[in-house]
Amino acid sequence: MGAEQAVNPLTQLPIIPYILIFFIFYFLVIKPQKDKQKVASEMKSTLNKNDEIVTSGGIHGTVVNVKEKTVIVRVDDNVKIEFDKEAISSVVKSKK
Repeated sequence: MGAEQAVNPLTQLPIIPYILIFFIFYFLVIKPQKDKQKVASEMKSTLNKNDEIVTSGGIHGTVVNVKEKTVIVRVDDNVKIEFDKEAISSVVKSKK
């Protein structure tokens, strides 16, 4: 009557592979993506006049004016286009 079964600690282990998979996923996917977003955000917040940039659409140009959420880019003589800062993919040359 009083025979109680001992709880086997190995039956509690199936959660460990899921935790391990989460940590691997975090360090291989989530953390690098967050770091990349942080670098891109810093780059966009430090845009200055005369910086040479490339947009996500592949347009090369020079920043003429920086506004709060947009930038005006000169792509050719007398041709200026206004872009969202989010459309800037890289700064080729920074004129500081």
